[in-house]
Amino acid sequence: MSYYLPETVDCNGDTFKVFITKEEIEARVSLLGKKLDKDFEGKRPIFIGILNGAFIFLADIMRSVSIPCEVDFMKLSSYGDEKVSSGQVTELKEIDAKVKGRHVVLVEDIVDTGLSMKYIVERMNSYDPASVSVVTLLHKKDATKHEVQIDYVGFEIPTKFVLGYGLDFAQEGRNLAQIYVLDSEQES
Repeated sequence: MSYYLPETVDCNGDTFKVFITKEEIEARVSLLGKKLDKDFEGKRPIFIGILNGAFIFLADIMRSVSIPCEVDFMKLSSYGDEKVSSGQVTELKEIDAKVKGRHVVLVEDIVDTGLSMKYIVERMNSYDPASVSVVTLLHKKDATKHEVQIDYVGFEIPTKFVLGYGLDFAQEGRNLAQIYVLDSEQES
């Protein structure tokens, strides 16, 4: 399979440069899959992808695990078309599965302030699951304002605006196979 792998991309009037390569992402997803296999062996977890951003990461995580599992989706919004969170979480799609007594693995593309993830974890815990774990591809630890336990982290990144591999800017850029950082925020 071939992928579009430009060094820079223009999105909504801004220029972005490669930040995390396709190969780095693949290696980290494989490692996360092995950890999830080990930790959830015999537990038949349900992986819940947080739409829209986590759909590519979730698909790759699902291909990297060998344990029996299920998948469902939840959709939230806290960004709209902006580069920063609005501070409000809006639930756009509820899960369909029953999770009472189940091991739930929430799959997110990025955790920055922690607002959305805190909301999701509290929501899942209200269903009385056996456990709730969080796996995120990216974590902006320095941007955290709402504490939430993240059990599996692909990459710790600085507080910079990124897109690609499911992450978007005003719904564009999700299809990029690598993760890009806003050029004006690229570290020297």
